[in-house]
Amino acid sequence: MLMGGRTPEAYAKVVEQGKQIFRYDTFGDEAFWGDTLRLHEAVAKLPPSKVLELGLKVDSDALPDQVIKQLKAGKLNLNDPAVTLTLLKLNAVVGVTGHLDSAGKKLTSIGVQCALCHSTVDDSLAPGIGHRRDGWAARDLNIGAIIASAPDLSFFTKHFGLTDEKVREILRAWGPGKFDAVLPLDGKAFRPDGKTAAVLIPPASGLTGINLHTGTGWGSVSYWNAYVANLAMRGKGTFLDSRLNDDKFPLSAAHPKLFGDKRDDVDLITAKLPALHLYQLALAAPVPPKGSFDRGAALRGRQLFNDKARCASCHVPPIFTDPGFNMHAPEEIGIDAFQAERSPNPQPKYRTAPLKGLWARQKGGFYHDGRFATLGDVVNHYDSVLKLGLSAAEKKDLVQYLLSLPAEL
Repeated sequence: MLMGGRTPEAYAKVVEQGKQIFRYDTFGDEAFWGDTLRLHEAVAKLPPSKVLELGLKVDSDALPDQVIKQLKAGKLNLNDPAVTLTLLKLNAVVGVTGHLDSAGKKLTSIGVQCALCHSTVDDSLAPGIGHRRDGWAARDLNIGAIIASAPDLSFFTKHFGLTDEKVREILRAWGPGKFDAVLPLDGKAFRPDGKTAAVLIPPASGLTGINLHTGTGWGSVSYWNAYVANLAMRGKGTFLDSRLNDDKFPLSAAHPKLFGDKRDDVDLITAKLPALHLYQLALAAPVPPKGSFDRGAALRGRQLFNDKARCASCHVPPIFTDPGFNMHAPEEIGIDAFQAERSPNPQPKYRTAPLKGLWARQKGGFYHDGRFATLGDVVNHYDSVLKLGLSAAEKKDLVQYLLSLPAEL
């Protein structure tokens, strides 16, 4: 028996329910993306080539054989917006639901799902088209540019007290693979150095045994699911966090019914959170493909990881983060406190990132904001901050070990 009396069959059923929620449930957010922003009007004009350029993905398993044959033969016109409507009718655009009129010729609204930012495809049919990879961070997705294409951004201009032009500038500055879920709370669009305050989209896999989720440790996985569904996706539901009504977050404090004390007339989110949470916990970190790392170097790197490089002092195997409170002060890891200070925590801290599946999230860089372009840059940073005295060869071995996780060596 499992899960307080559930049989394995019942457990699997709940996981499957969570999968369907993760992939296809909009939580009623069409009211925001469609009715408020009118995003569907912009999407209806996009050909598939532009859809793919923006980092959106196409689920090949949702395509009929005829479409697949046309794609393989190069006979599907990827420059025709009508083909985009066909893909939406087939429910083939990962993380997006399109609503069409009764004739099936006009897009009338649009909604988004968890999978938009936390899934990709394996490119098995074509670049951007293939089998789903749930839980992977959507590092190609330019969500800022997508939102900036919406005809009506008055919700944001009124909320931020900014011009339409400035709001679009902020959104376009995010770039691929980044999102700023804190911006509607504190209004801080840019770092002191002028770079965007948006952070990398995190993976939604490999989270079993992990305490606080996201780079600044706002809360657990289940907390973040509720936060995103209600406050980022703008689904219809209930979200309660009195911390967001603090003066630290002037925008959300001024509008508690939109953020820290959100109670919509209908709740399409709360009842789905347990199954969604369970499905995410069932998503294991992706194992690197054979030949993608040097096994001999990785074995040497593992020894360094546990000893000389001191990585395991925080990234404790086999979960590769701190068991318990997995947070550290900025000065401990040698970086600035800007993003940590945006969190509701009384003391600014950063989470010890779990390391399984690092090989699958190299695009966009590392740390919460992608400040280090490569794993080699991360190793160099800690070698300097902690005065480890690693040789060039040892650094390369350590990188190979990091790229091997969670493979068996």
